Amino acid sequence: MELTFLGGARTVTGSRHFVDTGRARVLVDCGMFQGGPAEAVRNRVPLGVDPASLDAVVLTHAHLDHCGLLPLLVREGFHGRIVATSATAELARLVLLDSAKLQVEFAKRAARRERHHPERAAAEEAREERLYDEAVKLAADGAASPGGPDPESILRAAGPEVTLDFDEPLYTEDDAEATLPHFSAIAYGAETEVAPGVHVTLLDAGHILGSSIVRMRLQRSTGGRDTVVVFSGDLGRPGTPILRDPTPVDAADIVLCESTYGGREHEAAERSIETLAGVVRATAARKGVLLIPSFAIGRTQEIVWELGRLVDAGRIPQLPLFLDSPMAKAASDVYRRHPEAYDEETAALLRANEAPLDYPGQHIVRDAEESERIERTPAPYVVIASNGMLTGGRSVGHAARLLDDPSATILFVGYQGEGTLGGHLVRGAPSAHIDGREVPVRATITSLDGFSAHSDEPELLAWLGGFVRGRRPGDPGVPARVYLVHGDPPAQQALAPKVSALGLTVEVPAWDQTVSLD
Repeated sequence: MELTFLGGARTVTGSRHFVDTGRARVLVDCGMFQGGPAEAVRNRVPLGVDPASLDAVVLTHAHLDHCGLLPLLVREGFHGRIVATSATAELARLVLLDSAKLQVEFAKRAARRERHHPERAAAEEAREERLYDEAVKLAADGAASPGGPDPESILRAAGPEVTLDFDEPLYTEDDAEATLPHFSAIAYGAETEVAPGVHVTLLDAGHILGSSIVRMRLQRSTGGRDTVVVFSGDLGRPGTPILRDPTPVDAADIVLCESTYGGREHEAAERSIETLAGVVRATAARKGVLLIPSFAIGRTQEIVWELGRLVDAGRIPQLPLFLDSPMAKAASDVYRRHPEAYDEETAALLRANEAPLDYPGQHIVRDAEESERIERTPAPYVVIASNGMLTGGRSVGHAARLLDDPSATILFVGYQGEGTLGGHLVRGAPSAHIDGREVPVRATITSLDGFSAHSDEPELLAWLGGFVRGRRPGDPGVPARVYLVHGDPPAQQALAPKVSALGLTVEVPAWDQTVSLD
C-alpha cells in the first residue's frame, strides 16, 4: 500500500493525496494550486494519476485549493464517487461553478488583450511556457528523487504580480456541472466503504462549514491488521464563532497534518476584534475606503459576524458595507441551511431569531458592473471582496484602484501565501504589478491573523498531542509517522522539531513523493 503526495507538499495550496492499496485507488482532495503565475501554472501539469483508474475521491472541504481541479478530473475520465459531507457538497457546487466562470472570463480577457497588444501577449505566452516547463521538470525531479528539490523555490523568487489569464480555461461551467452528480454525501461519524477495503469516517474539522478530518481504515487483501491513515485536512481553531471545535483524534498508524501556521501563534481573539474596530473607526475618521480581501467561504461569514456584533455594541460606526462576492452571499445561505454544524453560541442566536450572518444594511453586489460602480459611493465605506490573497476575483480590481490612494486601507484577515500579491503587500512591497499595470502602494496595508480559520502552532501541537497522550512511541494508536503537508517550507521547518519533541517521527514530503503505508 502506498501514498503519493500529488499536491499540498511544501506549499499551502493544491492539496491532492493519492492512496493505492493494490485493490483500490482513492484520492483525498483534488485542489487547485493558487498564487502567482509560477504557482498557478502547476495546474497545467498532468494530474499525476489516471483519473479513470480511481475508485473514489474523498473531499475534506470546499475551498478551491482542495476541490478546484475536480472538474478537470471528471473531464479526463473519473467516473467514481466524490465523498463529502452534505454541506461540503453544496458549497463545492458554488465554488466550482464560480471558478469555471472566472476562468472563462479571464481567457476572454486574454484574447482581447492579445488582439490589442500582440507583442506583449507574445512575451507573456513565452513566460508562461517557460514556467510550465520548469514546473514539469520539478515534478519529474521530485518523482525521481523523493525528498529532493523544493518546488516552491521558483514561487518564492517571483515578484508582487497578478496575471489574470491563460489562453484557455482549465475547465468550463459545463465541466463543473458534469462534476456535480458525482458527489455522494455522508454524515459525520458514519464509517463508509468508499472503495473495496477503504473505509472512511469524516470528523468535524471546524475549519469551514462541512469541513472534515478524514479517518481512512485500509483493509489488507491478505488479511492481518488494518492500517489507519488520518488526514487532518485544514484544522479550524478552538473557540471561534459559528462552528464547532476540531474533533480530537487519538489513534492512527499514519497522520497527514496541515502546517500552515507552523512557527506562529495567533493573536488573542479580543485583540483582533479591537484591531478590526480600530481600523473601521480610522477609516470613518479620514473618510476613506476599507478593503477587506476575504475568501468567500468561512472567513467572510466570520468577518460579517464580528462587524455586526461591533455595530450592535456601539464600538464602530455603521459604515456602508458592500459584500462584493455573489458566492459569499450564496455561501451564507448554505450556512443557514446547516445549523447542525453550529456551535452552541450560534445555535442560541438562531433560536432567538437573530441573524448572526448579516451586517445591518449590507449591500450585496451581484455583478461586475455593480462592483465597478462601488467606487462612485461617497466615502467612508467598507468592501469585503474575494479572494483573500489577492490572486484573483473582485478583490484584485478593488486593490488596483485603492493601492495608490493614501486614504484607503487594505486589511488582510488571513494567511498570505508565499508569492501571492497579498503576501508581498503585507511584507512591504512598494508597488504591485496588476494585470500588466504597475501600481504604487500608498494605501495603508495592515493585517491581523486572529480571524484565521487555521489552527496556529500551539493548536496544531495540541491536536497532534492527542495521538501520544499517556502513551509512548510504538504503543498501539501512536502514529509511526507524521507527514507535514499544506504549509510553506519555513512553517514546516519551524513545526517539525516540535512535533518530534512530542515523541512522533515527522517528515516533510516533496511534491510527487511516494511512501509506503505498510
